[in-house]
Amino acid sequence: MDVPQFQALIADLTRQLDGRPIDADLADWLNTHYGAGSPGYETLANACRTGVAEGWLCQREGGGIRYGRVIKPTSDTHGFSVDVVDMADLAGPHHVHPNGEIDLIMPITPGATFDGHPAGWCVYGPGTAHRPTVAGGRALVLYLLPEGAIEFTRSA
Repeated sequence: MDVPQFQALIADLTRQLDGRPIDADLADWLNTHYGAGSPGYETLANACRTGVAEGWLCQREGGGIRYGRVIKPTSDTHGFSVDVVDMADLAGPHHVHPNGEIDLIMPITPGATFDGHPAGWCVYGPGTAHRPTVAGGRALVLYLLPEGAIEFTRSA
């Protein structure tokens, strides 16, 4: 697995997301078709674990979080950017999702959660905000951001 192969894998997923509303119905669809334990989930999770181990994912570090944008939004990924973070038992910086955010949660520590969600997907609609929080151990989280839009804030 390398960045071009990873991008091809993501493009297959984002092709299926293209044009769908970023909402709770999308989270349900993702958890039905790409939920924890499914072949699609396992392929994505294995690719992310490989990328972290090989150093081409999560190349930056700050505040106890390893992170990095591996794919900028392009037509190849249907306008989605891809960021991956590696967090353990902490809350990240508060931010707003102008166009929404689609998160793939991949616990490294069994039972670790992201914003209270177990392994699988959660979706934040346009205009939502949060402090991304991993609890119960360590997890990787893949963020799909429409148009790469994210706004970090000073709010808690």
